[in-house]
Formats: sequence, C-alpha cells, structure tokens
Amino acid sequence: MDVKISKFFDSIGSFFTGGDQIPWCDRDIIAGCEREVAEANDDKQKSESIMRLSWALVHSRQAEDAQRGIAMLEASLANSSPPLQQREKLYLLAVGYYRTGEYAKSRQILEQCLEIAPDWRQALGLKKTVEDRIAKDGVIGIGITATAVGLIAGGIAAALARKK
Repeated sequence: MDVKISKFFDSIGSFFTGGDQIPWCDRDIIAGCEREVAEANDDKQKSESIMRLSWALVHSRQAEDAQRGIAMLEASLANSSPPLQQREKLYLLAVGYYRTGEYAKSRQILEQCLEIAPDWRQALGLKKTVEDRIAKDGVIGIGITATAVGLIAGGIAAALARKK
C-alpha cells in the first residue's frame, strides 16, 4: 500500500475512538486508492482495496466522488457478506448520504447498521451528528418560514395602510 495512503488511514484513528468530526479525504488519496485497486493481484486484495476506495470516496469534499462511493457501496451490498463487513458498508453508505446532505436517508441506514451492532460507538456518534443536523435544519427551516410569513404579513399591512 502507498505510504501516503497508509499514513492517512492511520491518522484517522482519533475519529474511530469516538471523536465527533468526520474526516475529509482529498483527491490525492482517492487517486492512490484507485491505483491500489488497479494493481491488486488477487480477489482478496482487490476487495480490500475497493473498500478503502469506497471509504475515501464517501469522505471526499467532492459531491461526485461521494456519489460514486455510494454507488459502489450499494452495489457491493447486493453481494452477501459477513455481518461485520455489511456493518462497515452500511456505515460508509450512511457517511456518503450525510456528505451529500441526505440526512434522513443517512439516519435510516444507520438504524440498519445499529441493528447489526447496537453499541458501535462510531455509528452512534454519526447518528447523533445526523440527528443534530436534521434538528438544526428544521429550526432553520422554521425560522425561514416565520420570516417569510412575517414579511408577507408586513407587506399586506403596509399595502392596507397606503390604501387608507
């Protein structure tokens, strides 16, 4: 494995121990993972490389990379895999949906993930982040609606005042 990729995956250890920040991945890491997939010598190595590439893609700042990672993970979920691998794939899929702003879908997939491993801190942490984001967006939506209603009511009142 490329040394840069190895160092990158080692550096995200703090996230897996319960940090609340989801790491980002840059284009160089993705390119390294793509090379690793292309250079894989056997099915096992290729499968592991594809999982690393999926991880990198859903953690990308680029929406098209995240979408590509989501598609890869959804396709790989169709194949039967042990529960631990399925849990990992579901988690990464939830990260991808979170990154693309599909919070309800992310939460739904996290529920499936937590059915497999109810006490998995990483998934629980992401679920809290997703739910906080949903709540925050709801409050912002309510604020925007209230502001719009206020502006409309103010406009009507002003128009009525001018008519008199």
